[in-house]
Amino acid sequence: MATETGSPAPHMKVTDQKRAAILDAAIKVFGARGFEPSSMDQIAKVADVSKRTVYNHFENKEALFAEILNQLWDISPFKLDIEYQPNIPLEEQLADLLWQTIKMLSEPMLLKLARVAIAETIHSPERAQSMLDRLAVREESISAWVRAASNDKKLNVADVSFAANQLHALIKGFAFWPQITLNSPPLNQEEQRRVVESAVDIFINTYAIK
Repeated sequence: MATETGSPAPHMKVTDQKRAAILDAAIKVFGARGFEPSSMDQIAKVADVSKRTVYNHFENKEALFAEILNQLWDISPFKLDIEYQPNIPLEEQLADLLWQTIKMLSEPMLLKLARVAIAETIHSPERAQSMLDRLAVREESISAWVRAASNDKKLNVADVSFAANQLHALIKGFAFWPQITLNSPPLNQEEQRRVVESAVDIFINTYAIK
């Protein structure tokens, strides 16, 4: 994969560097033009490789887009293994969970890939539906934490899915959607701290059993 600046890592093999350059170019072209208007010729030009080289790595545009989605899947923040710990205070667990999430949501490569995938979802929902389905599965890890805390009588949650979605929204409303839709800069450390602490307070005050 390319580095966060978009340039292939210097230690990579030439073949891997070209593949990374092609993927980065595809992200730029798809992001600027959308999937349908983009061509392999345009991607080759941006990647500074021959069209034949592009086809040596990817059979077609669909394969390129699928690989972009796979990379988004691989670095998704919702791949974290979050397990409820009954002997640790809820506030501490929740803060750790949200810190991990907000750090991953701030990754430049994730934001870059998400812009492409989400834009294509708007234009062609069926093309990116598999990504959305897979992300929904990963978000179940947070739902599982909420469910476990509720079963342990630490949270009073009537609808686990609703509460988990609220938790996502409290973070993504500041640390994901503004960056995706408005190209806002990632939150700095102090802004991240404020968002996490506020989200913990809201969630605990709403659902924790005193």
